[in-house]
Amino acid sequence: MMALNPLTIRKLKRFRSIKRGYWSFVMLILLMALAVGAELWVNSRALVVSYGGSLYFPTYGDMVPGTAFGQDYGYETNYRKLKSHLEGEGTGWVIMPPIPWNPLETDLKEDDYPPFAPSFKSRHLLGTDTVGRDVLARLVYGFRTAIFFALGLLLVTYGAGIGIGCLMGYLGGRFDLFFQRLIEIWSNVPFLYVVIIIASVMTPGFWTLIILMALFSWMGMTWVMRTMTYREREREYVLAARAMGASRRRIIFHHILPNILAVVVTYAPFSVSGGIVALTSLDYLGFGLPAPTPSWGELLNQGWANMDAWWIAGSVIGAMTLVLTTVTFLGEAVREAFDPKMYTYYE
Repeated sequence: MMALNPLTIRKLKRFRSIKRGYWSFVMLILLMALAVGAELWVNSRALVVSYGGSLYFPTYGDMVPGTAFGQDYGYETNYRKLKSHLEGEGTGWVIMPPIPWNPLETDLKEDDYPPFAPSFKSRHLLGTDTVGRDVLARLVYGFRTAIFFALGLLLVTYGAGIGIGCLMGYLGGRFDLFFQRLIEIWSNVPFLYVVIIIASVMTPGFWTLIILMALFSWMGMTWVMRTMTYREREREYVLAARAMGASRRRIIFHHILPNILAVVVTYAPFSVSGGIVALTSLDYLGFGLPAPTPSWGELLNQGWANMDAWWIAGSVIGAMTLVLTTVTFLGEAVREAFDPKMYTYYE
Protein backbone atom coordinates (compact mmCIF):
# COMPACT_ATOMS: atom_id res chain seq x y z
CA MET A 1 0.00 0.00 0.00
CA MET A 2 1.41 3.37 -1.04
CA ALA A 3 1.93 5.74 1.89
CA LEU A 4 0.91 9.37 1.64
CA ASN A 5 3.68 11.94 1.82
CA PRO A 6 3.67 14.40 4.74
CA LEU A 7 2.58 17.33 2.55
CA THR A 8 -0.49 15.45 1.31
CA ILE A 9 -1.36 14.48 4.88
CA ARG A 10 -1.13 18.13 5.92
CA LYS A 11 -3.46 19.14 3.09
CA LEU A 12 -6.00 16.47 4.01
CA LYS A 13 -5.91 17.51 7.67
CA ARG A 14 -6.37 21.11 6.62
CA PHE A 15 -9.37 20.10 4.49
CA ARG A 16 -10.95 18.17 7.36
CA SER A 17 -10.50 21.12 9.70
CA ILE A 18 -12.72 23.23 7.42
CA LYS A 19 -15.99 21.91 8.83
CA ARG A 20 -18.33 23.46 6.28
CA GLY A 21 -16.42 21.99 3.36
CA TYR A 22 -15.82 18.62 5.03
CA TRP A 23 -19.48 18.05 5.90
CA SER A 24 -20.47 19.25 2.44
CA PHE A 25 -18.20 16.54 1.05
CA VAL A 26 -19.85 13.95 3.31
CA MET A 27 -23.32 15.12 2.27
CA LEU A 28 -22.43 15.04 -1.43
CA ILE A 29 -21.06 11.49 -1.13
CA LEU A 30 -24.26 10.48 0.70
CA LEU A 31 -26.45 12.04 -2.01
CA MET A 32 -24.47 10.27 -4.72
CA ALA A 33 -24.75 6.95 -2.89
CA LEU A 34 -28.52 7.41 -2.57
CA ALA A 35 -28.72 8.29 -6.27
CA VAL A 36 -26.71 5.24 -7.34
CA GLY A 37 -28.95 2.98 -5.26
CA ALA A 38 -32.15 4.86 -6.15
CA GLU A 39 -33.89 1.65 -7.23
CA LEU A 40 -33.76 0.45 -3.62
CA TRP A 41 -35.86 3.30 -2.25
CA VAL A 42 -37.58 4.96 -5.22
CA ASN A 43 -39.00 2.32 -7.53
CA SER A 44 -42.27 0.68 -8.55
CA ARG A 45 -40.67 -2.77 -8.44
CA ALA A 46 -40.72 -4.71 -5.18
CA LEU A 47 -37.57 -5.30 -3.18
CA VAL A 48 -38.66 -8.80 -2.11
CA VAL A 49 -41.69 -10.95 -2.99
CA SER A 50 -42.59 -14.09 -1.08
CA TYR A 51 -44.93 -16.31 -3.11
CA GLY A 52 -45.45 -20.05 -3.30
CA GLY A 53 -42.68 -20.75 -0.78
CA SER A 54 -40.07 -18.92 -2.87
CA LEU A 55 -38.45 -15.52 -2.64
CA TYR A 56 -38.14 -13.18 -5.63
CA PHE A 57 -36.01 -10.06 -5.97
CA PRO A 58 -37.41 -8.04 -8.91
CA THR A 59 -35.61 -4.73 -8.25
CA TYR A 60 -32.43 -5.43 -10.20
CA GLY A 61 -33.71 -8.49 -12.04
CA ASP A 62 -35.45 -8.91 -15.35
CA MET A 63 -38.99 -7.73 -15.91
CA VAL A 64 -41.49 -10.08 -14.27
CA PRO A 65 -44.56 -10.79 -16.48
CA GLY A 66 -47.94 -9.72 -15.14
CA THR A 67 -49.09 -13.35 -14.81
CA ALA A 68 -46.06 -14.54 -12.78
CA PHE A 69 -47.76 -14.45 -9.35
CA GLY A 70 -51.15 -15.87 -10.22
CA GLN A 71 -52.59 -12.53 -11.30
CA ASP A 72 -52.99 -10.84 -14.66
CA TYR A 73 -51.50 -7.34 -14.55
CA GLY A 74 -50.80 -7.16 -18.27
CA TYR A 75 -47.29 -6.44 -19.51
CA GLU A 76 -45.55 -6.26 -16.12
CA THR A 77 -46.49 -7.07 -12.56
CA ASN A 78 -48.04 -4.23 -10.59
CA TYR A 79 -46.36 -4.79 -7.23
CA ARG A 80 -48.47 -2.28 -5.33
CA LYS A 81 -51.63 -4.18 -6.26
CA LEU A 82 -49.86 -7.50 -5.71
CA LYS A 83 -48.91 -6.41 -2.20
CA SER A 84 -52.55 -5.69 -1.30
CA HIS A 85 -53.72 -8.94 -2.91
CA LEU A 86 -51.21 -11.24 -1.21
CA GLU A 87 -51.60 -9.61 2.19
CA GLY A 88 -55.41 -9.77 1.87
CA GLU A 89 -55.39 -13.49 1.06
CA GLY A 90 -52.47 -14.32 3.35
CA THR A 91 -50.69 -16.24 0.59
CA GLY A 92 -47.48 -14.22 0.66
CA TRP A 93 -45.99 -10.81 1.25
CA VAL A 94 -44.28 -7.99 -0.64
CA ILE A 95 -41.70 -5.45 0.55
CA MET A 96 -41.92 -2.25 -1.48
CA PRO A 97 -39.44 0.67 -1.55
CA PRO A 98 -40.38 3.66 0.64
CA ILE A 99 -41.34 5.61 -2.49
CA PRO A 100 -43.22 3.02 -4.63
CA TRP A 101 -43.07 4.96 -7.91
CA ASN A 102 -40.65 5.01 -10.81
CA PRO A 103 -39.81 8.23 -12.67
CA LEU A 104 -41.64 7.23 -15.87
CA GLU A 105 -44.86 5.94 -14.32
CA THR A 106 -48.07 7.98 -14.47
CA ASP A 107 -50.66 7.90 -11.70
CA LEU A 108 -54.01 9.04 -13.11
CA LYS A 109 -57.28 9.27 -11.20
CA GLU A 110 -60.88 9.25 -12.26
CA ASP A 111 -62.56 12.66 -12.56
CA ASP A 112 -59.31 14.41 -11.68
CA TYR A 113 -56.38 15.59 -13.74
CA PRO A 114 -52.71 16.07 -12.83
CA PRO A 115 -50.70 17.71 -11.46
CA PHE A 116 -51.66 16.42 -7.99
CA ALA A 117 -50.53 18.18 -4.83
CA PRO A 118 -48.20 16.49 -2.31
CA SER A 119 -50.00 13.82 -0.30
CA PHE A 120 -48.92 11.21 2.24
CA LYS A 121 -52.01 9.15 1.48
CA SER A 122 -51.12 8.66 -2.17
CA ARG A 123 -47.40 8.49 -1.23
CA HIS A 124 -46.60 11.27 -3.66
CA LEU A 125 -44.57 13.16 -1.07
CA LEU A 126 -43.70 16.00 -3.47
CA GLY A 127 -46.80 15.67 -5.64
CA THR A 128 -46.88 14.82 -9.33
CA ASP A 129 -45.97 16.67 -12.49
CA THR A 130 -48.37 17.69 -15.25
CA VAL A 131 -48.72 14.14 -16.60
CA GLY A 132 -49.01 12.39 -13.25
CA ARG A 133 -45.42 11.28 -12.69
CA ASP A 134 -44.02 11.39 -9.15
CA VAL A 135 -41.92 14.54 -8.67
CA LEU A 136 -39.66 13.04 -5.99
CA ALA A 137 -38.84 10.06 -8.21
CA ARG A 138 -37.95 12.35 -11.12
CA LEU A 139 -35.89 14.56 -8.81
CA VAL A 140 -33.84 11.61 -7.56
CA TYR A 141 -33.24 10.06 -10.96
CA GLY A 142 -32.71 13.51 -12.47
CA PHE A 143 -29.99 14.17 -9.89
CA ARG A 144 -28.30 10.88 -10.79
CA THR A 145 -28.32 11.87 -14.45
CA ALA A 146 -27.03 15.39 -13.71
CA ILE A 147 -24.21 14.41 -11.33
CA PHE A 148 -22.87 11.67 -13.59
CA PHE A 149 -23.17 13.97 -16.58
CA ALA A 150 -21.13 16.59 -14.72
CA LEU A 151 -18.50 14.03 -13.66
CA GLY A 152 -18.28 12.61 -17.19
CA LEU A 153 -17.90 16.10 -18.61
CA LEU A 154 -15.23 16.83 -16.00
CA LEU A 155 -13.17 13.78 -16.99
CA VAL A 156 -13.36 14.50 -20.72
CA THR A 157 -12.70 18.23 -20.32
CA TYR A 158 -9.83 17.85 -17.87
CA GLY A 159 -8.29 15.01 -19.86
CA ALA A 160 -8.10 17.16 -22.98
CA GLY A 161 -7.27 20.39 -21.15
CA ILE A 162 -4.48 18.93 -19.02
CA GLY A 163 -2.87 17.07 -21.92
CA ILE A 164 -2.95 19.90 -24.44
CA GLY A 165 -2.15 22.59 -21.87
CA CYS A 166 0.93 20.76 -20.57
CA LEU A 167 2.26 20.28 -24.09
CA MET A 168 1.61 23.92 -24.97
CA GLY A 169 3.44 25.16 -21.89
CA TYR A 170 6.37 22.78 -22.13
CA LEU A 171 6.98 22.57 -25.88
CA GLY A 172 6.14 26.17 -26.78
CA GLY A 173 7.08 27.30 -30.26
CA ARG A 174 4.86 26.46 -33.21
CA PHE A 175 2.84 23.91 -31.26
CA ASP A 176 1.92 26.57 -28.70
CA LEU A 177 1.14 29.20 -31.36
CA PHE A 178 -1.05 26.79 -33.33
CA PHE A 179 -3.25 25.95 -30.34
CA GLN A 180 -3.38 29.59 -29.23
CA ARG A 181 -4.84 30.59 -32.57
CA LEU A 182 -7.15 27.55 -32.56
CA ILE A 183 -8.48 28.44 -29.11
CA GLU A 184 -9.00 32.08 -30.08
CA ILE A 185 -11.02 31.05 -33.13
CA TRP A 186 -12.98 28.23 -31.48
CA SER A 187 -13.88 30.30 -28.41
CA ASN A 188 -15.81 32.71 -30.67
CA VAL A 189 -18.10 29.97 -32.02
CA PRO A 190 -21.54 30.39 -30.33
CA PHE A 191 -22.20 27.24 -28.32
CA LEU A 192 -25.98 27.56 -28.16
CA TYR A 193 -26.30 27.93 -31.94
CA VAL A 194 -24.32 24.74 -32.44
CA VAL A 195 -26.57 22.90 -29.97
CA ILE A 196 -29.71 24.15 -31.74
CA ILE A 197 -28.39 23.00 -35.12
CA ILE A 198 -27.41 19.56 -33.83
CA ALA A 199 -30.71 19.14 -31.93
CA SER A 200 -32.62 19.94 -35.13
CA VAL A 201 -30.74 17.22 -37.03
CA MET A 202 -30.58 14.48 -34.38
CA THR A 203 -31.80 13.73 -30.87
CA PRO A 204 -28.84 14.35 -28.55
CA GLY A 205 -28.07 11.57 -26.10
CA PHE A 206 -26.10 11.47 -22.85
CA TRP A 207 -22.66 10.99 -24.41
CA THR A 208 -23.48 13.18 -27.37
CA LEU A 209 -24.09 16.11 -25.05
CA ILE A 210 -20.94 15.38 -23.04
CA ILE A 211 -18.78 15.36 -26.17
CA LEU A 212 -20.52 18.45 -27.54
CA MET A 213 -20.06 20.41 -24.32
CA ALA A 214 -16.49 19.17 -23.92
CA LEU A 215 -15.67 20.64 -27.34
CA PHE A 216 -16.48 24.08 -25.91
CA SER A 217 -15.24 23.54 -22.32
CA TRP A 218 -11.67 22.27 -22.67
CA MET A 219 -10.18 25.68 -23.43
CA GLY A 220 -10.40 27.11 -19.90
CA MET A 221 -8.42 24.28 -18.29
CA THR A 222 -6.00 24.33 -21.22
CA TRP A 223 -5.07 27.97 -20.53
CA VAL A 224 -4.58 27.23 -16.83
CA MET A 225 -2.36 24.22 -17.50
CA ARG A 226 -0.37 26.09 -20.14
CA THR A 227 0.38 28.93 -17.73
CA MET A 228 1.31 26.62 -14.86
CA THR A 229 3.49 24.38 -17.04
CA TYR A 230 5.22 27.37 -18.64
CA ARG A 231 6.16 28.60 -15.18
CA GLU A 232 7.20 25.22 -13.80
CA ARG A 233 9.42 24.26 -16.72
CA GLU A 234 11.96 26.88 -15.62
CA ARG A 235 12.18 25.61 -12.04
CA GLU A 236 15.45 24.11 -10.80
CA TYR A 237 14.05 20.58 -10.44
CA VAL A 238 12.95 20.54 -14.10
CA LEU A 239 16.29 21.90 -15.28
CA ALA A 240 18.07 19.26 -13.19
CA ALA A 241 15.89 16.46 -14.62
CA ARG A 242 16.55 17.73 -18.13
CA ALA A 243 20.31 17.85 -17.48
CA MET A 244 20.21 14.24 -16.26
CA GLY A 245 18.71 13.18 -19.59
CA ALA A 246 15.07 12.64 -18.55
CA SER A 247 12.66 12.39 -21.44
CA ARG A 248 9.94 14.97 -22.10
CA ARG A 249 7.29 12.44 -21.10
CA ARG A 250 8.98 11.74 -17.77
CA ILE A 251 9.54 15.42 -17.03
CA ILE A 252 5.89 16.28 -17.72
CA PHE A 253 4.18 13.33 -16.03
CA HIS A 254 6.64 12.62 -13.19
CA HIS A 255 7.88 16.10 -12.31
CA ILE A 256 5.73 18.96 -13.60
CA LEU A 257 2.22 17.48 -13.42
CA PRO A 258 2.42 16.27 -9.78
CA ASN A 259 3.54 19.76 -8.73
CA ILE A 260 0.63 21.56 -10.38
CA LEU A 261 -2.07 18.96 -9.80
CA ALA A 262 -3.14 20.64 -6.55
CA VAL A 263 -4.15 23.72 -8.53
CA VAL A 264 -6.19 21.57 -10.91
CA VAL A 265 -8.01 19.87 -8.03
CA THR A 266 -9.28 23.20 -6.74
CA TYR A 267 -11.16 23.83 -10.00
CA ALA A 268 -12.91 20.44 -10.06
CA PRO A 269 -15.87 21.09 -7.69
CA PHE A 270 -16.76 24.31 -9.48
CA SER A 271 -16.61 22.49 -12.82
CA VAL A 272 -19.04 19.89 -11.46
CA SER A 273 -21.53 22.56 -10.42
CA GLY A 274 -21.12 24.19 -13.83
CA GLY A 275 -21.89 20.89 -15.54
CA ILE A 276 -25.07 20.42 -13.50
CA VAL A 277 -26.26 23.94 -14.32
CA ALA A 278 -25.39 23.53 -18.00
CA LEU A 279 -27.39 20.30 -18.38
CA THR A 280 -30.33 21.77 -16.45
CA SER A 281 -30.30 24.84 -18.68
CA LEU A 282 -30.24 22.81 -21.90
CA ASP A 283 -33.07 20.59 -20.68
CA TYR A 284 -35.07 23.66 -19.67
CA LEU A 285 -34.67 25.10 -23.18
CA GLY A 286 -35.60 21.77 -24.77
CA PHE A 287 -32.17 21.06 -26.30
CA GLY A 288 -30.96 18.57 -23.72
CA LEU A 289 -31.71 14.93 -23.04
CA PRO A 290 -34.73 13.48 -24.88
CA ALA A 291 -38.07 12.89 -23.15
CA PRO A 292 -39.04 11.11 -20.98
CA THR A 293 -35.56 11.11 -19.37
CA PRO A 294 -35.84 12.40 -15.77
CA SER A 295 -34.43 15.90 -15.79
CA TRP A 296 -34.35 18.87 -13.45
CA GLY A 297 -34.53 21.25 -16.39
CA GLU A 298 -37.67 19.58 -17.74
CA LEU A 299 -39.30 19.77 -14.30
CA LEU A 300 -38.31 23.43 -14.01
CA ASN A 301 -39.92 24.08 -17.37
CA GLN A 302 -43.12 22.42 -16.17
CA GLY A 303 -43.07 24.48 -12.99
CA TRP A 304 -42.63 27.72 -14.92
CA ALA A 305 -45.55 26.85 -17.19
CA ASN A 306 -47.77 25.80 -14.24
CA MET A 307 -47.16 28.30 -11.45
CA ASP A 308 -50.27 27.09 -9.59
CA ALA A 309 -48.52 23.74 -9.08
CA TRP A 310 -45.97 25.35 -6.76
CA TRP A 311 -44.54 22.02 -5.65
CA ILE A 312 -42.99 21.30 -9.06
CA ALA A 313 -40.80 24.40 -9.36
CA GLY A 314 -40.31 24.58 -5.59
CA SER A 315 -38.93 21.04 -5.45
CA VAL A 316 -36.46 21.63 -8.27
CA ILE A 317 -35.28 24.98 -6.92
CA GLY A 318 -34.83 23.48 -3.45
CA ALA A 319 -32.89 20.50 -4.78
CA MET A 320 -30.65 22.66 -6.98
CA THR A 321 -29.99 25.08 -4.12
CA LEU A 322 -28.98 22.23 -1.82
CA VAL A 323 -26.69 20.50 -4.33
CA LEU A 324 -25.04 23.63 -5.73
CA THR A 325 -24.48 25.09 -2.25
CA THR A 326 -22.92 21.81 -1.12
CA VAL A 327 -20.62 21.68 -4.15
CA THR A 328 -19.66 25.34 -3.71
CA PHE A 329 -18.76 24.86 -0.03
CA LEU A 330 -16.73 21.79 -1.00
CA GLY A 331 -14.91 23.73 -3.70
CA GLU A 332 -14.04 26.57 -1.34
CA ALA A 333 -12.65 24.12 1.22
CA VAL A 334 -10.60 22.26 -1.39
CA ARG A 335 -9.21 25.52 -2.75
CA GLU A 336 -8.22 26.68 0.72
CA ALA A 337 -6.77 23.34 1.82
CA PHE A 338 -4.75 22.73 -1.37
CA ASP A 339 -3.60 26.32 -1.89
CA PRO A 340 0.06 26.01 -2.99
CA LYS A 341 0.97 29.33 -1.35
CA MET A 342 0.46 27.73 2.07
CA TYR A 343 3.10 25.05 1.40
CA THR A 344 5.79 26.76 -0.65
CA TYR A 345 8.42 29.44 -0.35
CA TYR A 346 8.04 30.61 -3.93
CA GLU A 347 6.42 33.99 -4.37
